[in-house]
Amino acid sequence: MEKMKAYLKIIDQVIAKGPLKDNWESLKDHKVPDWYRQGKFGIFIHWGAYSVPAFDNEWYPRNMYQKESAVYEHHLKTYGPHKAFGYKDFIPQFEARKFDAAEWADLFQKSGARFVMPVAEHHDGFQMYHSELSDWCASKMGPKKDIVGLLGAELAKRNLVLAASSHRVEHYWFLDGGKEFDSDLPAEVPYGHLYWPSNKRPQQYQESIFVEAPGIDPLFMEDWLARTCELVDRYRPKLVFFDWWIQVEPMKPYLKKFAAYYYNRALEWGEEVTINYKYDAFQYGTAVQDIERGQMANAAPFFWQNDTSVAKNSWCYTEGNDYKKPAEILADLVDVVSKNGALLLNIGPKADGTIPQADRDILLAVGKWLAVNGEGIYGTSPWKRSSEGPTQTLEGAFTDTLRQPFTSEDFRFTYKDGFLYVFALQWPDDGVVRIKTLARDSRLCTAVLKSVQVLGAKGPVRTVRGSGYLSVTAEVDQPVGPVCIKIGLE
Repeated sequence: MEKMKAYLKIIDQVIAKGPLKDNWESLKDHKVPDWYRQGKFGIFIHWGAYSVPAFDNEWYPRNMYQKESAVYEHHLKTYGPHKAFGYKDFIPQFEARKFDAAEWADLFQKSGARFVMPVAEHHDGFQMYHSELSDWCASKMGPKKDIVGLLGAELAKRNLVLAASSHRVEHYWFLDGGKEFDSDLPAEVPYGHLYWPSNKRPQQYQESIFVEAPGIDPLFMEDWLARTCELVDRYRPKLVFFDWWIQVEPMKPYLKKFAAYYYNRALEWGEEVTINYKYDAFQYGTAVQDIERGQMANAAPFFWQNDTSVAKNSWCYTEGNDYKKPAEILADLVDVVSKNGALLLNIGPKADGTIPQADRDILLAVGKWLAVNGEGIYGTSPWKRSSEGPTQTLEGAFTDTLRQPFTSEDFRFTYKDGFLYVFALQWPDDGVVRIKTLARDSRLCTAVLKSVQVLGAKGPVRTVRGSGYLSVTAEVDQPVGPVCIKIGLE
């Protein structure tokens, strides 16, 4: 605890001497980094001791202590009584013998990603990096490797941006079920233990959106702040992601302190950085909003992010994951970018450090598509309209599996350097797309169309700008995802 208290003094000193203070007024003019706006696509990585059981999802640590749950029963049958084998006992099995940071970084580069975000600490409280504030970290237990540090070094060699996520705040209540029966959780969990504090989960919430403020032990919030600032000082990630529970009212002063500290440090380093948040944890203009497994119905006036996963059922590796198709993910990427957003796509490595073949295949398919169509993604801006077509994108979190399939009448638009990029989300069987927005008599686009090409087309492209629509005829191989039409404007 002495180290944590000493770090809090450093945090106060940095804020005191820096130009940015821990209040929303001081933080309101935060600039979203150019590398982020231009990069558009990143990789999220959920990997930790919860990958060892590879069952249900990354909430295994919580659900194994929830009596009468399927995970609780699975744990009993597979590992025995919780008293003899608790969550902490997975850590020695989490050896990550096959983890190869260079191999991971090569794959991420081939995927076309521009930034990579390992989960530095999930709800389980086990840090995937080296910490001087805790012994429950990957450099001292389990893999006995500084996972974030090793990966960050390899990303830097490939000019990929290191980001990091912290889900630490949910750890406040994540393991509380272990106190409800005879498990391996001590009756009084000491500060610094993996299971600390294991308080009862507050009930003042409406689904994922908290409407009342539960009381939180100030010691936990101070510990959260010190851990998070240590993370940015040690690895200098250019993006820090927080999960949903940080929005509760008692955390607000600590969020403002972290932002002031992080942004002041970035000014010292000469780097552009930012923060991801959900719901209304941070004030508008002070950080970048993230929508979990969800999107915007229309283009937003602010830059935002959609974090989603290659699997529909889990963020971490589990046996029998229900994977999305590459075409679905690419349609999401195009939809998000057209609406002024970035896509953060999650994978889940196995406990031994290998990336499952299904995850690899999806990333390589995305990379192959971006090699052809990336100019309509990277560095683009929203156009005067984001979309055309009958299929509506549901707005809000957890809608990624609820959308209807796109049709040959659905298009998305991006713009860059005098070129309009039109993405046909479903290429028609007859090879002819009809874009109403670009009709000769359309008031939505009165510019001269000086050139039209279909990226990746096998032969010549024919166009007719009629009164009802612009028709574009081209032969393309069976597309894995949206087909991009590049139009020069005069």
